[in-house]
Amino acid sequence: MKTGIIVIILLVLLGFFGCSKYNSMTEKDEKVKNAWGAVETQYQRRADLVDNLVSTVKGSANFEQETLTKVIEARSKASSVQINANDLTPEKIQQFQQAQDQMSGALSRLLVTVEKYPELRTTEQFQTLMAQLEGTENRIANARNDFNIAVNDFNSTIRKFPNNLIAGIGGFSVKGYFKAAEGSDKAPKVQF
Repeated sequence: MKTGIIVIILLVLLGFFGCSKYNSMTEKDEKVKNAWGAVETQYQRRADLVDNLVSTVKGSANFEQETLTKVIEARSKASSVQINANDLTPEKIQQFQQAQDQMSGALSRLLVTVEKYPELRTTEQFQTLMAQLEGTENRIANARNDFNIAVNDFNSTIRKFPNNLIAGIGGFSVKGYFKAAEGSDKAPKVQF
């Protein structure tokens, strides 16, 4: 009789422990989803600014159409890659990041081309858009960093014992991180 009561008490305690851990993992999973939403918001902000930038550049200068076309195509490609917050696998994050890196590269080429047209750089609209774009790039970097912090916290939690047992039962799996773009470990060459 005493043994039965002790077993029941232990099972109840284990149940409470398991529920507590599951709730903690759910909370961390939601933080990851929230951080992912912030990343997507900042990338969308950049995509929206690019339309304005392209319109300003079109209206203010007559320059290499190919560069402008590449920016428009990169924006379209970057906007088309969507990831569900419930499916943040390393592969999906990499696919999203590659599309965004193409957008960054196209913007860099646009800015280099603009250097050839000093009258464009002096227009107020262009200066305002460039300041907003720079601020957006900083926001993107911060959002990606916050996302990686949330993913680290979540992944660390679900991989620890005995949390990994509860995570397996609850269907929680490791989330992917944002990584540095390929070649970003080398400093860019500045030539005048």
